Amino acid sequence: MKSAYYIGIMSGTSLDGVDAVLADFTAPSLQLLKTHFLPYDERLRSQLLALHQVGNNELHRAAMMSNELSVLYASAVNDLFKTSGLVAKDVIAIGCHGQTIRHCPEAEKNYTIQLVNAALLAELTAVTVVADFRSRDIAAGGQGAPLVPAFHQAIFMRPEYSRVILNIGGISNITSLELGKAVIGFDCGPGNLLMDAWCLRYIGRPYDQDGEWASSGEIIPTLLEKLLAHLFFSLPPPKSTGRDMFNMTWLEQYLVGHEKPEDVQATLLQLTAQTISNSILDYCPNSEEIYVCGGGARNGLLMSCLSGALSEKSVGLTDQLGVDADWVEAYAFAWLAQQAIMGVPSNLPVVTGAKGSRILGAIYPA
Repeated sequence: MKSAYYIGIMSGTSLDGVDAVLADFTAPSLQLLKTHFLPYDERLRSQLLALHQVGNNELHRAAMMSNELSVLYASAVNDLFKTSGLVAKDVIAIGCHGQTIRHCPEAEKNYTIQLVNAALLAELTAVTVVADFRSRDIAAGGQGAPLVPAFHQAIFMRPEYSRVILNIGGISNITSLELGKAVIGFDCGPGNLLMDAWCLRYIGRPYDQDGEWASSGEIIPTLLEKLLAHLFFSLPPPKSTGRDMFNMTWLEQYLVGHEKPEDVQATLLQLTAQTISNSILDYCPNSEEIYVCGGGARNGLLMSCLSGALSEKSVGLTDQLGVDADWVEAYAFAWLAQQAIMGVPSNLPVVTGAKGSRILGAIYPA
């Protein structure tokens, strides 16, 4: 049987860089063959952050960023070719999420924007590209996110366990794989994005390695209470969010000005841990196992806080299930590309709130 190779590309809310994976979806097994990471430099990251806000000449800047990102995505693909020995004709399709700069699924706005010039990416790689995965779900009345629960169901669900797959990227989200019940999933709130931004501002590092800086501070109860009062946290699913809602401007309105920076960092880590644990306890009370992926999985202090809050459940990494925690989302977009090429719906209406199952992604032939 001819191998069914797909590539998945993910650049998420954390704005740290590009994750790319090469997967073999030859039935009946799925295999993650190769991985590659390309970091964003500070100039690119700053320009992408600026596009999250209203600014001068946005359309031109967004188009230029789409082109630049596509060249970077193509470079990641070519690196996968070099390490695997494959060539373009061996790969059926690339699934590319693109870089989100707006996510406004609410009815009065009803749109989402992920930067990628998919036509250029297809031209540069000579591989069919599937992109714009969120828009069809939003058009059908859904949130357009999270999209990975269907993939989590496909590779992590087992008939003998009730488990939760927790992704902690810039935003945190959960997928509940409970025995005898429909899969549910939703965004919990900020994952790493506020911690990363605060860390960069005060100690000049893109993230707090292992939560070391946060561990030197103390939680500020009044600040935590104000942050937790945000309406999003009490909304029932389906729900999704992003930098449009949770950003430094949002945080700064609750600061009085004399807080120790390390105390704010400790409070932000607690915000992430508490909104995740509350979500799991409220909506997945019967889960026995929690498996974590995304950048936050490597934050020892955050993982310790989650284990403490979820003490009656087993908390580990998706590594234990055979998929490295750093690559789950990119892997998911390789799988979503396969579903699009095969003409198979890949949204879960119960997760996103869409009025029905839909085939996700726009296809750009090689």
